[in-house]
This record gives sequence, structure tokens and C-alpha cells, in this order.
Amino acid sequence: MTRPLAAVLADTAARRPDAPAVIFEDTPVPYGLLWERARSYAAEMRRHGIGPGDRVGLLLPNTPHFPVAYYGTLALGATVVPMSTQLRSGEIEFVLADSGARALVCAAPTLDEGAKAAATAGATLFTVGVDDTDGVRLDPPEPAPPVAGYFPSSPDDIAAILYTSGTTGRPKGAMLSHRNIVTNIEVTAVSPFDVRPDDVLLCSLPLSHTFGQTCVMSVAFHAGATVVLMPRFTAPDALALMSRYGCTVFMGVPTMYHALLEAVPDGTPAPRLHRAYSGGSALAVPVLDRVQETFGCQVYEGYGLTETSPCVAYNQPGQVTRPGTVGTPIAGVEVGITRAGLEDRIELLPAGEVGEVVIRGHNVMSGYLGLPEATAAVLVGGWFRSGDLGVLEADGCLRLVDRKKDIVLRGGYNVYPREVEEALLRHPAVEQTAVIGIPDDRLGEEICAVVVTRPEFTQGPALAADIVAWSRDRLAGYKYPRRVEFTRALPTGHSGKVLKRLLVQRYA
Repeated sequence: MTRPLAAVLADTAARRPDAPAVIFEDTPVPYGLLWERARSYAAEMRRHGIGPGDRVGLLLPNTPHFPVAYYGTLALGATVVPMSTQLRSGEIEFVLADSGARALVCAAPTLDEGAKAAATAGATLFTVGVDDTDGVRLDPPEPAPPVAGYFPSSPDDIAAILYTSGTTGRPKGAMLSHRNIVTNIEVTAVSPFDVRPDDVLLCSLPLSHTFGQTCVMSVAFHAGATVVLMPRFTAPDALALMSRYGCTVFMGVPTMYHALLEAVPDGTPAPRLHRAYSGGSALAVPVLDRVQETFGCQVYEGYGLTETSPCVAYNQPGQVTRPGTVGTPIAGVEVGITRAGLEDRIELLPAGEVGEVVIRGHNVMSGYLGLPEATAAVLVGGWFRSGDLGVLEADGCLRLVDRKKDIVLRGGYNVYPREVEEALLRHPAVEQTAVIGIPDDRLGEEICAVVVTRPEFTQGPALAADIVAWSRDRLAGYKYPRRVEFTRALPTGHSGKVLKRLLVQRYA
């Protein structure tokens, strides 16, 4: 029977109480103390009415407060709803309202936006690391006595709601059960990640995202390894931390690897890693080769989605690594290729044929919160439809070909054009807009808004700069368009749908 997600930290704290769980700003926090603080946060939340089944939003950067609040919430039998710290108050409010969150946990850097959202949504505001606050401190000078242990959540109870988006609507909450996440942790800790107690992992991925949250933090906690936390990735700081703490494992997205290579001075030895993992988007084979040469380790590419907890497939230690592919499915997960365009059924294709990637196994989400039609559209015949196009090679390796959806993948972040378009349409000058991804050497893709203006506005550089600045104030940092192009009319097909592929050809 699957243990509750809170047990991932609790079990290791019992087994290795004095081993360092996290290191932050040169201060190690041992497993025993981290779990004690999590139980203390749980006690404070329970004192203010939070209990089993409640949803708690987390708006926290990469500091020890994140794992403490994350596992403290789970210890109560409540559900964690992590959010990117780049979200603005309106975006935070939407997630709180949509998830039905009863509380929001903020730190000092997120308090301004979070407090406004919590007040509007009617959620209790909890704070950490903030002395003067209108919220309830989870870390007061005299903390509450810790709860004794963790709530015995069942495997099918929802442990986390992680928000993702489609191209046709607002963000959707993917409901992940304790079985989903814990099994993904336990399987991937063995392969592909092969994490051991003496490993030291650098975590520069945001813990609010499933890659950092599950693959780095929780996999390391399961194994009893040490996580070095970076609040924000910069390549020079990452190199310094790897050297200082003898990091053995790095997990990142391609933009991070590009930046690391650029930051290694000519002739200066780079930190020597045991292994590195890449996800989020394709890592060009020449870049992969340079990373392996520079850092003296194998780089393993893989594939996952928020809805699959997240890992689906990876190039794995002990197997022949296939650059340009995302490897083979992890244990307990099956990957198929179905004929694209069939919405109501799955028609599996033989090896070598291109179609939509479909997934089934322990990792597939329970569904989208409050969206039965959207859930039914992606959970078909026991399979999860990924929306990605790929091909299974004869040896079982999965190669991704393209994305069926219009997602823009900027620096490892999924940006959903419809959400950006809805924001831009509130600008007084914007009559119509289509948001597309333009190829970018550093980020993979950059966000470009193609705009049809209202007659009374003059198209030109000044208006483009105004639209960029306006959207920057209303959208997360990775979402707003850096480039604005003007046109008299958007190209459309027979059905009236905007032909974005023509726009990409025009402006790339």
C-alpha cells in the first residue's frame, strides 16, 4: 500500500535525523529539524482551522520555508497548491478561488501580491520569515508544539493540485494523488535518478514547479540526500555552489545548461558532477556533448508533464543513452503512439510512425479539478493524451517530434498563448492579437504578440514598448511578450481560426 506523501520526509527524518536535508545560505538544516519544523507549521495551521482535505496555497521561493510548509500541510492531511512566485495578484486570486484554497502561505518577497489575492479570495494569510505582518505567522517566536505525526491519507486522496494550462482556456488544476507522486518518487529515485544518501543535489529549479518539487526535493528526501537551495538561478552562483558543496547531481532545463557553459571561463576547471538531467524541452545534441565534456558527467534527457507526476520517460543509467530521444518509459509506465486527430478513441500505431504520445500507469493524474469535460478529453480509454507528437523507435526509445498544442516553451516554462492573449485584449489599443513562439537560441522560444490595433492608435515602436510594459505589470515574468509586431489583419482559415503557423513563418 502506498504511504502518504508526508511519510517521504518523516521516514527519512526517523532514519537519518542528523543528516543535512537542505543547505541554504551556508546553513545546513538536518532532517530531524526540518520534519520538526514541518510539524510545528502543521500545528499552527491546525490551530487556525486547517485540517484534512483542505487546500493550502504556497507562494514561496526556494528557501527552507518551502519544504517545511509543503510537508507541514501534507502532515495535516491537507492538499498543497504550489504557485509560481512570479504570479501577480490577479493570477494568484484565480488559483485560490478555483482550487477552493482556505489559506495561502507567503514569504516576504511574495507578500505584497499574495496578501491582496488572499484578501480578495477570502483565504487565511499565513506568513513565514516576516516579522511585521497582518497575516498569521507560522514561525512565531514561540512556535506551537509540533503535531505528533502525519495524517494517514489514503493512496487516492489528493496530495497536490498543480496548475497547468491548455491553449483554449484558463489554467487547470491537475489533481495528483498520494499514489501518483509517491510512486513517481520511489521509482525515479532508483532509475533514472539513482539518488543515494551521499549525493548532493543543486536545486536551482523553482520548487513550485513539478520538476524541482518532485524530481529534486522529494526524490532527494526519499533517499536521504542533501539539497542545496538556490532562490534564483544564475550561472555564476550555480557554479560557485556546486564547487563549494561538492554537488554530485544537477537537474535543469536547456537554458540553464546554455548559461552554465557560457559562465565557465576559458581554461578554468568546471565543477565535476557525477550526472546531470535535462527536461522541459529538447537539449541540442551539440550542447549536450559540451556539457558532458565540461562537467565530466553523463547527461540524461527525459520527458514528463505536470499531469503525469511528472516523469514519463528518461534516458537511464545502465542503458545505452540515445541523444535526441527522451529514453524509455520509467518502471510501471507505458507509452504509446496513437493516430493524431482521433478525439474519442485511441488507435495505437506501430513503431516508427508519428502520432500523439499517450501514457498510462501509476503517474497519470486523477483529473482536472472541476473540469469533467476537459478531463474526459485527455483521459481516453485508460490513456492520458499528452498533446505532444512523437514516435516510438524500434528499441522502445521515445522521440518527440513536435507539440500538438500551441504552447510556447520559453526557457523551460510552458506559456499558454490564450492566457496571454486574454490579458493583452484588455489593453486599450489592442483590437485583436495572436501570441506565438519565435525561435530563440538562448530560450528555445521567445514570446511574440502579433497585434491588430484599434483605429485611433498609431502603430509603432512607442506603442509596442507600451504594450510590453503594460503586460509585464499584469503577467508573470516568463509569460509576457518581449516582442510586439503589428499587422492590419490576422491570417485565418476557412473556419475563421487564426493560422498561427503563417505568423511564425512571417516573423521568425
